[in-house]
Amino acid sequence: MNLIDSFIGNADAFPILRNWTFFNHAGVAPLPHAAAKALVDFAAQAESAAYLDAHWHPDLEKLRQLAAGFINAHRDEIAFVKNTGEGLSTVAAGVEWRAGDRVVTTNVEYPANIYPWMQVAKLHGVELVMVGEESAADGSRAVPIDKILKEAAHPRTRLVTLSHVEFASGQRHDIATIGQFCRHNGVLFCVDAIQSLGVVAVDVAAMGIDYLAADGHKWMLGPEGAGIFYCRRELLDKTRPLTVGWMNVVDAVNFGNYNFTLRPDAGRFECGSHPVPGLLALKESLTILASIPSAQVADRIGALGDRLIEGVRRKGYTVISPRTHDAWSGNVSFTSAVHPHEPIVTNLRKDHKIEIAHRVGRLRCSAHFYNTEAQIDRLIEALPG
Repeated sequence: MNLIDSFIGNADAFPILRNWTFFNHAGVAPLPHAAAKALVDFAAQAESAAYLDAHWHPDLEKLRQLAAGFINAHRDEIAFVKNTGEGLSTVAAGVEWRAGDRVVTTNVEYPANIYPWMQVAKLHGVELVMVGEESAADGSRAVPIDKILKEAAHPRTRLVTLSHVEFASGQRHDIATIGQFCRHNGVLFCVDAIQSLGVVAVDVAAMGIDYLAADGHKWMLGPEGAGIFYCRRELLDKTRPLTVGWMNVVDAVNFGNYNFTLRPDAGRFECGSHPVPGLLALKESLTILASIPSAQVADRIGALGDRLIEGVRRKGYTVISPRTHDAWSGNVSFTSAVHPHEPIVTNLRKDHKIEIAHRVGRLRCSAHFYNTEAQIDRLIEALPG
């Protein structure tokens, strides 16, 4: 029996199963019971005893180590952030830009990975290059890797920034190939991993990633407002903090002695008190994910996606998400040439208690490992043919 089997359809571990057929983990995930309990326990402790005898900060250190292990980083390379945008903005504000530098991304990124670079372009005379998405013969859409690499190879390209998984199409980029190309050519590589962490294995060392940001509220099954930011150790002292407060420095708790020496680890990016409740909940969610081999999680999510695709194609839908080789992800996007999409989402929610999403003209289903085959079949049956 695989370790994952004890969680599949387990409403004690995932209470959402009692109420909803929930397929929007690419949006905002429901909390597992252990994460919700961490929030309740924090509130009870804070209400009855304040911080006295609490173990909040040792638990945050456990989370830092857990998050580092999750992406094959060192704990000194992990900072806590409120959201993915804060992590990406840290890179955008922290790099020493030169007029004429180029930043390469795609034209289908989530806005969190576009606006920081537009700001850089506006402030520093940097050129923002957005590689376009293209259609394949089977109706799927993807950004060609050869075009990304061509732009990355430009002599003035300073940084490539990509979502590991594109939010609307579900395309998973070949991050390892792109990252190693960037490393070999002296180009910085920044990854928005919010749509991949918790679905597929991410190895920042093997993939040549310099910076990575991901909020925990999607596939990592945490609450909103608690995420992680990775900065490769060799770049720590070359990346300015986005904001500066009492915690960025080496002697933070010596309040009467002003010593503006930034911490030598990724804690230099944390300016003030942590969002403790959310981070404690994220720790419990990551503990669940870390207890299951990542290959089992990926295989399970991939199989549920394949089952859905087979069913929606039978009903006449066009699948947008690439599913070949390593391009697949947990996001399955599809379209109907007959039925308007918004009413489909509304009716599924109202009449069937099934939750999917509508993104940029596409229906999107994002099932996690604990969802069941019966739930996938229920969705297929409820979709208009």
